Amino acid sequence: MLGVPVALLALVVSMVATGAAVPGVLGDAGALVRWGLPVVRTAGDLAVSVVLGTLLLMAFALVPDTAAWRTAARLAAGAAVAWVLAAVVQPVLSFADIAGTPLTAPDLGSQIVYFLTEVTPGQVLLSAAVLAVLAGTVVCLGITSASGAGAAALLVAASLVPIALGSHGSAEGGHHTAVSGWWLHVLGVGAWAGGLVALAVVGPQLGDRLAVIARRYSALALGSFVLVVVSGLANGWVQVGATASGLVSPYGALLGVKTAATVALGAAGWAHRRHALAALDARGAGGRGGSVGSGTAGRATAQRPFWRLVTGEVVLMAAVIGVAVALVRTGPPASAAGDGPRTLAAQLTSDVVPPLPATLPRLLLQPAPDLLWLVAAGALVVAYAAGLQRLRARGDRWPVGRSIAWFAGCAVLAWVTSFGPQAYIDLLFSAHMVAHMTIMMVVPPLLVAGAPITLALRTLPKRRDGSRGPREWLTVLVHSRWARSITNPVVAAVLFAGSVIVFYFSPLFGLALSTHLGHELMEVHFLLTGYLFASAVIGVDPSEWKTPYALRLVLLLATMAFHAFFGVSLTTGNELLAADWFSRLGLGVDALADQRTGGGIAWGIGELPTLLLVVVLAVQWSRSDEKEQKRRDRAADRDGDAELAAYNAMLAARSGTGGSGAGRQEQ
Repeated sequence: MLGVPVALLALVVSMVATGAAVPGVLGDAGALVRWGLPVVRTAGDLAVSVVLGTLLLMAFALVPDTAAWRTAARLAAGAAVAWVLAAVVQPVLSFADIAGTPLTAPDLGSQIVYFLTEVTPGQVLLSAAVLAVLAGTVVCLGITSASGAGAAALLVAASLVPIALGSHGSAEGGHHTAVSGWWLHVLGVGAWAGGLVALAVVGPQLGDRLAVIARRYSALALGSFVLVVVSGLANGWVQVGATASGLVSPYGALLGVKTAATVALGAAGWAHRRHALAALDARGAGGRGGSVGSGTAGRATAQRPFWRLVTGEVVLMAAVIGVAVALVRTGPPASAAGDGPRTLAAQLTSDVVPPLPATLPRLLLQPAPDLLWLVAAGALVVAYAAGLQRLRARGDRWPVGRSIAWFAGCAVLAWVTSFGPQAYIDLLFSAHMVAHMTIMMVVPPLLVAGAPITLALRTLPKRRDGSRGPREWLTVLVHSRWARSITNPVVAAVLFAGSVIVFYFSPLFGLALSTHLGHELMEVHFLLTGYLFASAVIGVDPSEWKTPYALRLVLLLATMAFHAFFGVSLTTGNELLAADWFSRLGLGVDALADQRTGGGIAWGIGELPTLLLVVVLAVQWSRSDEKEQKRRDRAADRDGDAELAAYNAMLAARSGTGGSGAGRQEQ
């Protein structure tokens, strides 16, 4: 509970120091709104962090149906109530603050209804409140399994998306970075700070298992810390830039304090946790061997440094959250936004328009960073490299070709989502098609060839205490009924080919062009459907389906023909897709001619990877036949070719010539 007053104190000090507590020039809703809104935001941020961190600790560290689990479930439910209350109150205070209308105004209710239903910022706040109520209700109903905790954590993460879409500064240049960065930042803070609060609450009930659970949390905290620092620096760059005026502004100074505190917190936590966890491990070993302390007194002595560390970290984290809310209230310096978007295209995309025309060097090298995909690609590289290191440490071998394919796939994924065509993806249909086909047909085969599931199953440790670690979660997901359905080769092929038609010839295409959420969901969908199809055709990872190679070839050729038809229809068509969007950009580009160029790109990029898949499939088919023949030869050597003898005996019986003579004739 000490974290709450510390967070509020940090908020008050930061607002006073930066002048954020001064009444507005155009209108002031009163001190209650001016101070109440940031206090509610702080309470809401603290509460949702505890909810998310507790759920993640339950999903990845704690054992279900234990005292610690039940305590964690109650903690998550209590924090969810506070989060929902804050989410419901915030729209009211936000409207009063924006409009400068006191809460005592006679027509406040009707104004708030209009704000929430007709104005974009109000709609964002209303969506966030509705999702918070939904997620909070699920959490309050009680989480009884790791699957339930994981699903609830995903729901909480999804409920934060509307706030990310309307986060401060996301309407200026660097739109993709600002939105993705804010969302990733909140997730990292929740997993790190909220998980630590949950550990502190359930720790006394863990006994000698505290060291084990603390180490599991420590692994989660390390990844969260990296995510918080990277996303925080990226957001800071978007808000203040690299200019001296931005860095020395009140916002820049407050951002510097927050960054320094976060880095110091991470460094101190890493250094001290090494010693604290070592002491807990020694206590656990001594408790089993009888050499360190005894009973409750010995355990308390060994755990004392650890709890001092946890208390200090919780207090400092709460202070950082208070400073973060003050940052939102302060707002970035005006110079960071420059003169704002000047062209209609810049206003529609909420981003800087890249240089035109889109020449080949620009399509290859023009930067357009999307932090979400850069983090995802980096995480895939680190996880795969860690698996390789574990294999190497125990002397196991792994095919070099698989490693090359995986890292190449991650590199292409990072490039296509943050460079080159991504800069023009919302402006030119041709660039959009380059990105789409690369994400769907180039990246997935490379990732599938890396056999990531096989590597994970060979390197991730098993847990035997009833909790779920990464290996257990992977096994559950791979063998789930849902996974079995979508990995069916026919279903994968239908999703792979059919979703193209559904997407481009429906309003979904326009939503992907005009909204950040639609854009991200589009890329996720194309990557997943491409991965499912490539896995069904050439996958080497374990699968519930043993698909004959002949059926694989038929599916591959069918989708090849389908994509050729799709490309030709675009090349020869006279109807402009998403005409409302492209006609409003004002780029001076012949949108229909560019669409026809995109059709040719879809045909070309679609056919070449498919032909390569045919070659790979043919090689796998040939090797499979060779392995089957070798297996039969070995079986024949062991049993004296009993299968052939039985076949010859069957022929002899049908011809009535006697078993042995028939056998000699066939041989």
